[in-house]
Amino acid sequence: MTYRISVDTGGTFTDVVVSDSAGTFTIGKSLTTPNRIFEGMRSAIAHAAEHLGVALEDLLRETSLLIYGTTRATNAIVTKSAARTALLTTAGFPDVLVLKEGGKFNPHDFSQDYPHPYIPRRHTFEIEERIDSEGQTVIPLNVAEARKTIAGLGEQGFEAIAVCFLWSIANPAHELQVGSLIEEVLPGVPYTLSHQLIPVVREYRRASATAIDASLKPLMQAHLRDLENDLRLAGYQGEILVSTAAGGCSSIDGLIEKPIYTVGSGPAMAPVAAINYSRLERMGEDVIVCDTGGTTFDVGVVRDGHLTFSRDTWLGPRYTGDLLGISAVDMRSIGAGGGSIAWIDDGGLMRVGPMSAGSVPGPACYGQGGTRPTVSDAAVVLGYFDPDYFLGGRMQLDVEAARRAVNEVAVQIGLSVEETAFRILSLASDLMVRAIGDVTINEGVNPRESTIVAGGGAAGVNIMLIAKELGCRNVVLPNSASALSAAGMQFAHIVAEEAQSLVMPSNRFDSERVNEVLDRLDEKLHAFRRRLPGRGDAYTIERFGEARYLGQIWELDTPLATERFAGNGDVPAYLDAFHDVHERVFAVRDANSPIETVSWKARLMVALSEPLKPSPPAEVRAAKASATNRPCFFGDSTPAEVPIFKAEDLVRGSRIEGPAIIEETTTTLVVYPEMAVSISGNGHYLLEIA
Repeated sequence: MTYRISVDTGGTFTDVVVSDSAGTFTIGKSLTTPNRIFEGMRSAIAHAAEHLGVALEDLLRETSLLIYGTTRATNAIVTKSAARTALLTTAGFPDVLVLKEGGKFNPHDFSQDYPHPYIPRRHTFEIEERIDSEGQTVIPLNVAEARKTIAGLGEQGFEAIAVCFLWSIANPAHELQVGSLIEEVLPGVPYTLSHQLIPVVREYRRASATAIDASLKPLMQAHLRDLENDLRLAGYQGEILVSTAAGGCSSIDGLIEKPIYTVGSGPAMAPVAAINYSRLERMGEDVIVCDTGGTTFDVGVVRDGHLTFSRDTWLGPRYTGDLLGISAVDMRSIGAGGGSIAWIDDGGLMRVGPMSAGSVPGPACYGQGGTRPTVSDAAVVLGYFDPDYFLGGRMQLDVEAARRAVNEVAVQIGLSVEETAFRILSLASDLMVRAIGDVTINEGVNPRESTIVAGGGAAGVNIMLIAKELGCRNVVLPNSASALSAAGMQFAHIVAEEAQSLVMPSNRFDSERVNEVLDRLDEKLHAFRRRLPGRGDAYTIERFGEARYLGQIWELDTPLATERFAGNGDVPAYLDAFHDVHERVFAVRDANSPIETVSWKARLMVALSEPLKPSPPAEVRAAKASATNRPCFFGDSTPAEVPIFKAEDLVRGSRIEGPAIIEETTTTLVVYPEMAVSISGNGHYLLEIA
């Protein structure tokens, strides 16, 4: 039998999904081991192997494909532990990273310190050169100066170099010359050239992406190579792919060249799983995906069956953080996961997050030394978790430690431990509702007309409260919810994307020049496809223009209906497509205004698997009575005796009315009073919201 393994290493847990030849998913879960990722990965894979009834060595030997997602790059950026990196920029423009985009989220808040640039100003070096916007050389590259500067970088101990020259996207000659000098003077030192990574206009975005990518190269090259070696030593001989922020997978070699695409690669897989599960349950093509992990709550949307992409992914606060710049799956994160810490601010108000207990020491209930109250501790106090059945009995929860932690907050606000725990959970839910509003209501999407697909180990605790607040009637909690991102990798394709700037106004549209750009993009993608071992035959290429109404600031991805602009109707069809996209997002259609396309991009997708086929609908019937009950709190001062159902005791078609608790080995579903849940013919939970 041939298996496929997908791994998602989060801040708290490492999730593993193993699929067999029949398409059945088996989940493994283990605490993440930050010092050596493979230890946690091996433990999670061993957990899945135990459920399958096979030895770990046999499972690895019979696996043909392993897909890996990691938070290593994201954590390195957040903790400022990436490589010591220098930025080489055009003389006269050393402050591009310092100035960022010149704004802040609250422009009238003068208490906020000016943000630090990603690369310190003292690590930015000016190079004499200048190319104009037409690609003409205004000032030749001062080769002697550049050589001297690069040699100095080696003497100062820089580990990576980012090169971002003004208008290199119009003519990359000077960046290429500097790249050759780096290889000559500092052989082995990794570097990134901006025109190769992200050839788009807007200097800060290009410089920020280049700086981030270069700083990650030493770390991610070592990490991915070490992981590959660990897997080979453990007996795995199959293919290894890595999930990317572009909503697909790529090879280790490909991501070593562009490690920036590993930032947020785990959360990017959740929408891939969500749309597949929504289709499986025949619930439509508009999906809100909610992924509640131990550290963060990640939320995104799928529109008309397509993932949404953005170049506005900020690491940290908007405007004052660091901008990723690349076209990535649009997933927003807030610090409101199962490990998020509850605390009282100086004004006496309760807060939840963004601080997290992580996996070390973890929530107090984990019994590993944590003392601060978290959302998971609140769920334990409320009776939602069985302390003897957490992770299927592999981890014993410390109820008294959870109560002591929550009591610290309860004393400060003058409520009972149980009432405080419910307020912690409710406050976390409110934060999640607000985050969903940012990607739906604020973007012109009505949550009531969408399907929620919930995932993450903590998703089942409060997803019903969230759906009720939003007014959503269609809610799916997959049976692989606790490993939603890892499950998304099972559905993912190999994805590669190329982009190139060419500003093209609609009133002077030059089809020939645009087609030349599209030709170059296709050539790059086909070259990538040909490098895939044994793959590349079943593929598609999607093409987009990043367009806006003349005078607007931000662009919208507009799909091209044809491969090239050849016929008389191709350009009008493209412009109509932009009007449609603009109307859907902003509820405004201005057919008489000229349209300006800033850049063009093409996305290659190579199929790795066939989509799941839905099972026939199951006949709905009341579930058999539960053999056990447990006191649980739902906001009242006294508990209710609640029936407890084990997932393995339920059959497809079973319907359970709340209040009730359903316990999976890797997650818990809380069915609140006056709500219900039924199990579909595909084995997933369909939630009925009051």
